[in-house]
Amino acid sequence: MQIIDTHLHLYAEEFAPDRNALIAAAKADGVVQMLLPNIDHRSLPGLKKLADEYPGYCLPMMGLHPCYVKENFEEELALVEMELRSGKYIAVGEIGMDRYWDLDHITQQEEALRRQLRLAHALDLPVALHTRNANEEVMALIRSLKLSGLRGVFHCFSGSLDQAREMIDMGFYLGIGGVLTYKNGGVDKVIAEIDPQHIVLETDGPYLSPVPHRGKRNQPAYIKYIAEKFADIKNLSPEEAGRITSENARKLFRL
Repeated sequence: MQIIDTHLHLYAEEFAPDRNALIAAAKADGVVQMLLPNIDHRSLPGLKKLADEYPGYCLPMMGLHPCYVKENFEEELALVEMELRSGKYIAVGEIGMDRYWDLDHITQQEEALRRQLRLAHALDLPVALHTRNANEEVMALIRSLKLSGLRGVFHCFSGSLDQAREMIDMGFYLGIGGVLTYKNGGVDKVIAEIDPQHIVLETDGPYLSPVPHRGKRNQPAYIKYIAEKFADIKNLSPEEAGRITSENARKLFRL
């Protein structure tokens, strides 16, 4: 099976002890590329290091994660724009809104998202959206901006079937990860109704490990479990699931 992991925090400290070994293991398991979203200025050095050490394999995004939008978000956004204008990034991400972890900076989150969406549109880059407890708010903001041709992925999708269909109608893909394998996750029932051409797969490592490794550190090789579950739901072979979702990723991110 050949597959692209479209969302992975490989620079995270959780991977420090064995990062290179995990990359080697993932390659051996058929992971052909890894797409790495940024968090804030602190994650940037590690992100750049991986992109330099594994050119064409570890592909960087640049953005300000909503959970890291604080009082200094103007400085963070200035850095995001400077980096994106260098032309070294495949997408604007991870950006969005989070109404689960931090309700104290919702206004700033909304402003940061608005500005990064406009920047993505101006630079003709896709966006990787984080929308925990905020699907409706983010969709409403995107609609209000009327940015024709804006494209991207709703990372770690966990919404309803109606929301999924609206996201697709807006020109976005659904990013599906380990939650797909959870017994009561609910994502499987939605994905059963969605054409595979609208799906990309992701680990979101080190978070949200799929069954049979739930509760442990997630890693890029584990994307095979997500692909196998997806294949089972859609009545595909794992190889076909990997091929289709990777073609979707190449189209979205222009790889």
